[in-house]
Amino acid sequence: MIEIENVHKRLGDREVLRGLSLNVPKGVNFVLMGPSGTGKSVTLKHVIGIFRPDAGGVRVDGQDVPAMDRDELMNLRKRMGYLFQNGALINWLTVEDNVALPLREHAKLASSEIDERVHQVLKLVGMDHAAKQSPPDISGGMKLRAGLARALVTRPEYVLYDEPNAGLDPIISTQIHELIAEVRDTLSVTGLIVTHSRACATQCGDRIGILEDGRLGLEGSVDEIVASDHPLARAFMGEGAD
Repeated sequence: MIEIENVHKRLGDREVLRGLSLNVPKGVNFVLMGPSGTGKSVTLKHVIGIFRPDAGGVRVDGQDVPAMDRDELMNLRKRMGYLFQNGALINWLTVEDNVALPLREHAKLASSEIDERVHQVLKLVGMDHAAKQSPPDISGGMKLRAGLARALVTRPEYVLYDEPNAGLDPIISTQIHELIAEVRDTLSVTGLIVTHSRACATQCGDRIGILEDGRLGLEGSVDEIVASDHPLARAFMGEGAD
């Protein structure tokens, strides 16, 4: 379980998080919504230990993330995958080499086992046919799939998704959302997804939290949020919402 309790975080002269609290139970895709610049990605960086809160607590399976030393953080991150916006692939590496990178850098595995894992996850995300291609030669949706394969290749318990449909057309976005839901169901992966997209939230989420003034202004199941008359729910789920 991911637990964020009364977290405050100031960046420069702006207080981004102002008492954020949320829980992500095991096996659930929790969607954190809010406009750009409201602290969604900052929240992910607290979970993975890139940022430390100015006040408040962050725990993963009961472990205090801000109190971890470098080795403890590295061990935590081995249990987590991170899907960056647009995949964040390295252009001069092939797709399969991008996916293999976390294993080659951090896992003591034989080359044959690395190759097997890489092709397993590429097949899972529908990218095994593009293993030898380079990022400049593939589409945005394919880059995101490859990025997801890289996030999954270490067999994580948690995956953090940063705007997983940014810049994609509706058809490709739907395919990515279905894939994120499939990852939860087939691999028992817990997800924390940040987005401002209604489609993303409803198609791959189990619970939704909506940020307001640096804290959760509203939280509930997908059905509860969609049906709610709360102004935040209407802003993100109402007619005309993305």
